[in-house]
Amino acid sequence: MTWSDVFSFEDYGELLQLMINPLIAAIALGVVGGLVGVFVMQRDMAFAVHGISELSFAGAALALLLGGSVVAGSLVGAVAAALVIGLLGARARDRNSIVGVLMPFGLGLGILFLSLYQGRSANRFSLLTGQIVAVTAPDLTWLIVISAVVLVGLVLVWNPLRFDSLDAASAEARGLPVRGLSIVFMLLLGAIVAAAVHIIGALLVMALLVTPAAAAMRVSHGPVGVPVLAAIFGLVSAAGGILLAIAGTLPVSPYITTISFLIYLVCRLVAWRRDRVGRRPARQAERVLAT
Repeated sequence: MTWSDVFSFEDYGELLQLMINPLIAAIALGVVGGLVGVFVMQRDMAFAVHGISELSFAGAALALLLGGSVVAGSLVGAVAAALVIGLLGARARDRNSIVGVLMPFGLGLGILFLSLYQGRSANRFSLLTGQIVAVTAPDLTWLIVISAVVLVGLVLVWNPLRFDSLDAASAEARGLPVRGLSIVFMLLLGAIVAAAVHIIGALLVMALLVTPAAAAMRVSHGPVGVPVLAAIFGLVSAAGGILLAIAGTLPVSPYITTISFLIYLVCRLVAWRRDRVGRRPARQAERVLAT
């Protein structure tokens, strides 16, 4: 492998014109995925994201085997997994055990379906690492519709879902339908995971549904700042990964995951620096009192 495999801006303008559909899909997924990720982090469901992605992978693999829509198959698998987790995993302990059972089951089914598939090997590999460079007009329509539905759903349940995520006991005491909110959120999560699997692959889906929100929570704690930063970080990771991937021959996933990880590292450094500076006045006050 040479450096030109990673970055080579030859004919970049012509290639960019061919990547309009993937870029639009990445922007939509990055923004909505970042917003959903805020609740994923608040509800401690990062592990569930990976479990849903495995069933989504199995559904996509079955659709590929049967010659159907990969996006539709991915959506069916993800929604089925989300419903199982939402209905049976009300408590964190139960949820983690259910996810631990679903993950190998979904991955095993996906591998079985891919082993039976006799088509191009690139199609198999793309289910694990994404195939955004091959987003067609029908695929883009699916992805935009899914993202729009998830975004509208989030807006409708944002305040009660935030209350439930931060203090479930108080939310239930106030009469909020906690179980219903959990199931609604799991369905929204399943839908956006299905879209993310098509973009970045089942193995790397957490880079857009967990990392941006985790980074945002390092540098902000406000009810507005966290979702805004999470959406921006998701947008930069997804769209930036596409724009860099055009310049090379590598799959898009390494670019997206690398940008997302670097953003998280920078946010951790900023938080560490801020905390260190904030502790200095307290230490100085202690020294003054000691003397």
